[in-house]
Amino acid sequence: MKAIKLSLNQKLAVIVMVLGLLAVFAGNPYRGNTATLNVKELALLVDKETDHISVDDLADWIIKGRADYRLVDVRSEKEFAEYHIPTAENIPVASLFEGALMRNEKIILYSEGGIHAAQAWFLLKAQQYKSAYILRDGLDEWKNRILFPSIAENASADEKLAFEKRKSVSAFFGGSPRTGTADAKSTPQLAMPKLEMPAASAAAGGAPKKKKKEGC
Repeated sequence: MKAIKLSLNQKLAVIVMVLGLLAVFAGNPYRGNTATLNVKELALLVDKETDHISVDDLADWIIKGRADYRLVDVRSEKEFAEYHIPTAENIPVASLFEGALMRNEKIILYSEGGIHAAQAWFLLKAQQYKSAYILRDGLDEWKNRILFPSIAENASADEKLAFEKRKSVSAFFGGSPRTGTADAKSTPQLAMPKLEMPAASAAAGGAPKKKKKEGC
């Protein structure tokens, strides 16, 4: 039998449906035994990607010093320590409801490829966190488009122009642009940047603003 290949969005939709059924029959393991669920509505959000934030937008927000959101890395503490997106904080899925997150915040979740972030997103939505979002394709996409963007050797003039802009963004985050079409996952020799918030540069358009403290 031929294997069926699903896109990331289709996988997320499946996760929503499966977790929805589990929540109905088993209750919410993180806070009490009840949760407000609208599986059809959640699946629709996934399908239309209205719950997604692109890595390009996130990079732009970090460069500009925006402070109206929280970036949450739901991977393990070890993975977070090895590398994480600047300004991110580490809150593994099992620790989501320990009091660190508030319902009036815009929360952007990410994991390696997006699946664990989708699970975290579902749990937050089930507990009425209205402004929870997923970083599209997670850290994998961050590496491919922000840290290690690539350009084909036969690129058009427009592609070369766009790549020049990507190079400045990559430099801001300590990345290394590449020539060729291979993605970052297939080139393990690429060294990840040091874990520090980059200083303001020409790509930033000024110094980053200090993050404001969110209210309850």
